[in-house]
Amino acid sequence: MDTGIATKCIYGNHEKFEGDRTGAISFPIYQTATYAHPAVGQSTGYDYSRLQNPTREQLEKIVASLEGGLDALAFSSGMAAITTLMEIFKPGDHIISEADLYGGSIRLFDHINQKNGIEFSRINFAEEDPENYIKENTKAIYIETPTNPMMNVIDIRKTAELAKKHNLLLIVDNTFLSPYFQRPFELGADIILHSGTKFLSGHNDTLAGFIVVNTPELSEKLRYIIKTTGAGLAPFDSWLVLRGIKTLPIRMEKAQENAQAIVEFLMQEKKVKNVYYPGIPGTNNYEVCKSQASGFGSMLTFEVESKELALHILESLKLIPFAESLGGVETLITYPTAQTHADVPEEIRIKNGITDSVLRLSAGIEDKKDLIADLKQAIDSFRE
Repeated sequence: MDTGIATKCIYGNHEKFEGDRTGAISFPIYQTATYAHPAVGQSTGYDYSRLQNPTREQLEKIVASLEGGLDALAFSSGMAAITTLMEIFKPGDHIISEADLYGGSIRLFDHINQKNGIEFSRINFAEEDPENYIKENTKAIYIETPTNPMMNVIDIRKTAELAKKHNLLLIVDNTFLSPYFQRPFELGADIILHSGTKFLSGHNDTLAGFIVVNTPELSEKLRYIIKTTGAGLAPFDSWLVLRGIKTLPIRMEKAQENAQAIVEFLMQEKKVKNVYYPGIPGTNNYEVCKSQASGFGSMLTFEVESKELALHILESLKLIPFAESLGGVETLITYPTAQTHADVPEEIRIKNGITDSVLRLSAGIEDKKDLIADLKQAIDSFRE
């Protein structure tokens, strides 16, 4: 049955799970570590929950369905997913990555993967041609789009064409837009990543990560690694993400509506120097995003006049929490310099535009007039 994405969020590809005979509408939590065997050499299909668990398997099928992939693997966090993915590479391999990435990804690449012999070239895809950085040992291109936190939009089709020309893997972190707004496989990507903690879960109550692939070879390779390293998502957390995905479409739509209203407000504020959001008409980001996604999302970044004003806003907000993370029903504001990108060297942060007067905001699903009023009172109460 070919169904729309809102239906897939609830039923996936409508495959029935034969292990439960109760007719439960909410998929059961199989809170077990191991499974009894009928006899020697026989299995129920489940042997040990590090290998697979019915609740995790159901979640993985749903996510694979949403992205149009062959297989999805659920991990204990987004970083666990990226860490596992890096294990498909070997010492001496080279990866080209976007310069503006989540700080945890940069930390992993710089302090773990490079130590293990993987080489990285970090470039600004908007200003530099990645083809100039391809070498004999280059194996993959790694991007986020939009990027975290500066909201740069990378042309996935164009990058996929380049990757295929040189027989490289294209890895796309699709966390910010989710499969509801953007489906990278349809644009030529080979591997899709998610921090499932964010929009897929949507309630700021659990950690999760995903790798989605569309070839048997990558599936087999990654299944072996997740079995060996043991980074799979636990049953209860899998159930929480399953529950969260059911409301993904209505959350994404409402949060985007709020983000667009906040962007319009911020662009009129004299104390706000810059607003970064893919949905601002007249920008290159707008045109590229419009060509490859069905929405602009609910993430935005803005730069105010001074560090002092940025700190004042964080301390003066009465409704919006000052907290790390994003993608939940609650609007959250983050200070990248001290939080998400604190471990990124200062010269790299500044080069990427992450100054000490930059704030990142993840719009939630509250009443937009309340969010704007909270931001306005925080800005207006600042006295230099």
